[in-house]
Amino acid sequence: MAAGIALGNLAPGLFAVLAGFEYASVNLVVALLIWAMVYPMMVNVDFASLSHIGERPKGLIITLVVNWLLKPFSMAALGVLFFEILFADLIAPADAQQYIAGLILLGAAPCTAMVFVWSQLTRGDATYTLVQVSVNDVIMIFAFAPIVALLLGVTEISVPWETLLLSVGLYVLIPLIAGYLTRQSLMKRAPAKDGEAAVAGFVARIKPFSVIGLLATVVLLFGFQGNIIIEQPLLILLIAAPLLIQSYGIFIIAYGAAWLWRVPFKVAAPCALIGTSNFFELAVAVAISLFGLNSGAALTTVVGVLVEVPVMLSLVAFANRTRGAFPQE
Repeated sequence: MAAGIALGNLAPGLFAVLAGFEYASVNLVVALLIWAMVYPMMVNVDFASLSHIGERPKGLIITLVVNWLLKPFSMAALGVLFFEILFADLIAPADAQQYIAGLILLGAAPCTAMVFVWSQLTRGDATYTLVQVSVNDVIMIFAFAPIVALLLGVTEISVPWETLLLSVGLYVLIPLIAGYLTRQSLMKRAPAKDGEAAVAGFVARIKPFSVIGLLATVVLLFGFQGNIIIEQPLLILLIAAPLLIQSYGIFIIAYGAAWLWRVPFKVAAPCALIGTSNFFELAVAVAISLFGLNSGAALTTVVGVLVEVPVMLSLVAFANRTRGAFPQE
């Protein structure tokens, strides 16, 4: 983040050149980096795990209700509340609509890759986390675009459907298919009992590219928005306010529901964290595709990255401290 801000202010010409690598409203540099991030995660998605969908249904029900029936709509409502009412005197109406759009994109994209990290930090059930991620990925293919279009329409923001559908195809469907085909190929070539080991070994080999893609994307995004972050720190705080309320509020609802329903901790913690975190890679890519690299929507998704890691780490710490309040099996 710091490197991106510094480079954005020291070498704005470089970022102007990178911004020019665009086709059909898709920045090719950002697309390449996001594929590098998302592909290893998609190789890990085991659709065979969907056969376990009926096991421990409570955690999955909480995840799905929070992710698809609550979170997108609460994020849109908070965006309207803050930027059209509470902050109306501080932000121009056109800019406010951009920030609301960015919030909607974040709210409609439930986390996938980082969920495995949060689950591991809480010693969650890895298999069940994989089930949750697999189900969410399948739903995302069909639900993300309609939900975003609905909420953008409600807030009177023009929706270019072609670009929205193209983004879902580029950043969810194609990586998911590529990951599935890679996984199937590895499983077939490995001895009968070594398929999972072959997949794990392959993911471990390509994981550095995912990390490089993540770091480069963050540098690039903060480089494009670096001047705004330096010149308008108050704006960053204004955007962060609804994001913080959304994150902690969603976690309280999901974690509280899991506690009331007596869900075992190793399922309860991941099911709450998956609803709280965002698939920011998708949100960033779609924001850039729909509104442009230097748009307020793209800035909002970048602030989402800035806010998410410390928030999620604080929630992981809280979950670990309250482990004893949940059944252990």
